[in-house]
Amino acid sequence: MNVSLRALRYVVATADFGNLTEAAKFLNVSQPSISAAVAQFEAECGVQIFVRHHAKGVTTTIAGTRIINEARLLLNHARDFGQNARAMADEVRGEITVGCFWTLATHFMPSLLSDFAENHPGISVSLDEGDQAQILDAIISGRTELAFSYEFAVPEEVVAEPLAELPPYVVLHPDHPLAQRDNVRLVDLKDEPFILLDLPHSRDYFLGLFRSVGIEPKIAFRSKAYELTRGLVGHGRGYTIQNVMPRTQTTHDGCRVAAVPLVERLEPVHLVSLRLRRQAPRPAVEVFARHLKESFSASGVFAPGTLSPRVTIR
Repeated sequence: MNVSLRALRYVVATADFGNLTEAAKFLNVSQPSISAAVAQFEAECGVQIFVRHHAKGVTTTIAGTRIINEARLLLNHARDFGQNARAMADEVRGEITVGCFWTLATHFMPSLLSDFAENHPGISVSLDEGDQAQILDAIISGRTELAFSYEFAVPEEVVAEPLAELPPYVVLHPDHPLAQRDNVRLVDLKDEPFILLDLPHSRDYFLGLFRSVGIEPKIAFRSKAYELTRGLVGHGRGYTIQNVMPRTQTTHDGCRVAAVPLVERLEPVHLVSLRLRRQAPRPAVEVFARHLKESFSASGVFAPGTLSPRVTIR
């Protein structure tokens, strides 16, 4: 095959917009140029990449989706190659997109992104937040090359590098009779209203903690918003369980909560970095991956003792 980078850009833009005309507008070229490039690309590959729908744009075939994902990776490498070649002996340069689980972004990304920008000004970082399914889909499709998340439902084609283990702890109203204890048993709360962080995988994890000690929680409220669960605790509506401890015990609306470790040695959550197994990381991505790992080391900004009442760094 003799495929140009320009053709790759045309094909990827067509897939992103699902429409030849919109892709042409985005790339500032004529629609016939896009159409011809796509047709030639399909002829070179010997595979139909798009299904044409009259007056309704295009959709990618199954084979086309895989080819588009590979094309995105090639374009990322080509972009970095040009920037690094111009920089020569200068620092690594490039543009990367990092995926991040919603609840982790609030706690960790302000420090991670700020410190990284100060130490690596030549690398531009965009953040793609979502739930676990969205993060894994972005990794597999090539939209992101690195992600910071939990080790939930990670498929074989994705590599998960351990960063930290976070045990669960109970969040109580500060006036709760158990709030001043050094630790509490989960069974002591079995008859009290439980506020559940109702996200995929997170939901199963928290409910599994109760099953592991042989009790069923009395679920009083479900929410997909981490801070809402804490806020309801601050208003005395029940208790919740969390693994990441904010630097402050004041909720967004000004109430107070108390975080208390559990007596039981329950299953922790695992923080990991994620990348595609078959993909060699670009230099800029590798630099951010090292920054992420160093941040959770014993000398990093998220060292042991700063994340929860008990934290183990891997």
